Amino acid sequence: MSTESNLPDGYWQDAKGALIPIGNIKPEHQEEDALVKSLVTEAKELNRRLAAFKSRAFGDVQAFRDLIAEKYGVSRGGKKGNVTLSTFDGSMQVVVAVADHVSFGSELEAAKELIDRCIHRWSEGANANLRALVDQAFQVDKAGEISTGRVLGLRRLAIEDADWHRAMDAIADAVRVTGTKAYVRVYERDPVREDRLPVSLDIASV
Repeated sequence: MSTESNLPDGYWQDAKGALIPIGNIKPEHQEEDALVKSLVTEAKELNRRLAAFKSRAFGDVQAFRDLIAEKYGVSRGGKKGNVTLSTFDGSMQVVVAVADHVSFGSELEAAKELIDRCIHRWSEGANANLRALVDQAFQVDKAGEISTGRVLGLRRLAIEDADWHRAMDAIADAVRVTGTKAYVRVYERDPVREDRLPVSLDIASV
């Protein structure tokens, strides 16, 4: 890169690693280089500040929860758990949420086979819709992963059938919690519409 100190004076390095005399680089390409470096530097600083804010938010909320637990002489039993803190007038809120990252084990294949067996046994009619629902639930996305929400959603269907119940048990046994991710969400009430609006910390949403 052109910012590396080990490059000879008067040369920049291109994407292939070749040394190019600055005089041979178009002015607009030099300006583009400077613009990108400026924006990336600022973005990295924003990223650092967001990381620092997230760390401080979790730390402060954790300390507050510990304070409340100590007041009542109880133990919170670990760091996991969701909490919503509000200003006295309810106009602002901070939500700390911890979500499990779930994947499925090999039991999911047995669940799919049992569900297929159910649909094959049942009479036709509304089952065409159920077949579409099941197929969609077990469909992989572009990353080759199955939607956990859709598969787990099948367990909410009230269907009285022995094979279906076994399939739902297989889905439950297939669940693997592979990690957790914590989120901080900030909200502020719109004074006109009285809606709770998120304060976006996502650059794509600003």
